[in-house]
Amino acid sequence: MAGEYIAGTKAATTVLGHVCVLGLGKSGKSVVRYLVGQPEQRVRSVFVAAGARTDDSAAFLESFDDPRLSYAFGDDALEGREEGFNLCVASPGIPYWHPLYIEGKRLSDELVGEVGFAWRQSAADSLWVAITGTNGKTTTTDLCAHILQEAGYAARAVGNIGDVCLDAVAQGGTDIYVAEVSSYQLASCPMFSPDVMLMLGITPDHIHWHRTFEAYRDAKFRVLDNMAVYASVMGQISGVAVLDATNEVVRQKVRALRAQSLEQRRFRYIPLGTAEGIHGDMRARCGADNAAFLDGSEMLTVAFEGCEHRLCTAGDLPVPGPHNIANALMAASACIALGVPDEAIAAGLRTFALLPHRLEPCGEVAGVEFVNDSKATNVDATLKALESFPGRRLVVLLGGDDKDTDLAELVACAHRRAAAAVCFGAAGPRFFEAFQAQPAPDGFRCCRAGLLEEALDAAIGLAEPGDIVLLSPACASFDQFSSFEQRGDVFKSLVSIRTQG
Repeated sequence: MAGEYIAGTKAATTVLGHVCVLGLGKSGKSVVRYLVGQPEQRVRSVFVAAGARTDDSAAFLESFDDPRLSYAFGDDALEGREEGFNLCVASPGIPYWHPLYIEGKRLSDELVGEVGFAWRQSAADSLWVAITGTNGKTTTTDLCAHILQEAGYAARAVGNIGDVCLDAVAQGGTDIYVAEVSSYQLASCPMFSPDVMLMLGITPDHIHWHRTFEAYRDAKFRVLDNMAVYASVMGQISGVAVLDATNEVVRQKVRALRAQSLEQRRFRYIPLGTAEGIHGDMRARCGADNAAFLDGSEMLTVAFEGCEHRLCTAGDLPVPGPHNIANALMAASACIALGVPDEAIAAGLRTFALLPHRLEPCGEVAGVEFVNDSKATNVDATLKALESFPGRRLVVLLGGDDKDTDLAELVACAHRRAAAAVCFGAAGPRFFEAFQAQPAPDGFRCCRAGLLEEALDAAIGLAEPGDIVLLSPACASFDQFSSFEQRGDVFKSLVSIRTQG
């Protein structure tokens, strides 16, 4: 039974047997609903190691009237258990070093994450585009889904951006799943093999969960190994990976792939840009077969399988910033790999609108513009935001729940691109000290503030007509807010109050 399931194909009718579910967050609930909804000949029992007991989790589990379902709360929910499982499905919030994860893996023939499980349960003829990397995942996922939908495909954005992957699979009606996948999810996804994989730049993040940067990096790269193994199991060469070669970490992977023959690698790849940046053509740089780049006339260009697709100019894109040009090239490359006509891709690129909290204009007061980039929860994202307004004076708000990453590059970039910085929240003191440790250019000002509202007022005091006050914190939000979305909404509300005043 387990051997047939592990064979690695999409197998929505395969017997699953006795299944353990680790965690009861959003994805865990989706897995429980799916399993309990299956006939007894497919799912013989479901045990939920539900983590910490809450009123919500208890009510959810108690709502089922199915003798196959049992559960226990606490980190020791599996301790002392002798009966094993055919399959364990782990929630992404449970790291590989957690007691529940360790016990679940020990007791099961196989452990898989919800994304990989959803992929296996999807229709054999469905297509999957998976997007990962440190920053830009949500924008690229939304843009790719937008292009496909505008072109008439039954495409759906799933994963971290929208519906849980398994919920979307269970509901049906989707031909192309466009999935934003995190390192948490990919760390437990053996055999998850999307038809198209987009690998954005990788910079340090989530080290607390993975414990080392190398583990974080390797969790993302694992899906490329999956693609090779899956294609080999299926006896074919299939799949396309689009890789951000402007990023050194990803570029190292490009070098490794280039050293392999197509028969060894089993999938094709498109490198985006080169070490010199997004204008670099990897065909000219090192003889690559394919490439995505911005050509000399600022045209988004994708060369794939001997055909060069020239789509639209960077100026046609309705979203600011060089990083969003890269995101657009990523999404366009995915659509080309799927066979979408060039005209439809170009039309989708021209009509795309950014999601909230990503370089979102949110008002003007006395000639000062305000931009909400609350989604910038790490240094790399804020670096990209600071580079998105050439020729404009910026006052940047930095701080929040500190990730303890190095700040030297951020300070240097703020000195180049901004006129002032306001350091706020729990991370404010460390950020302020980092600015004090580097010589500032003439006229640059830096100050500290406590809450976000105090930081905004300080920024308004530092700004001049024509400036942009940019909330791009380079930190998580959990010192003052429940999410980056709440932080951004509060910022917009505070700006609105001052606009009305």
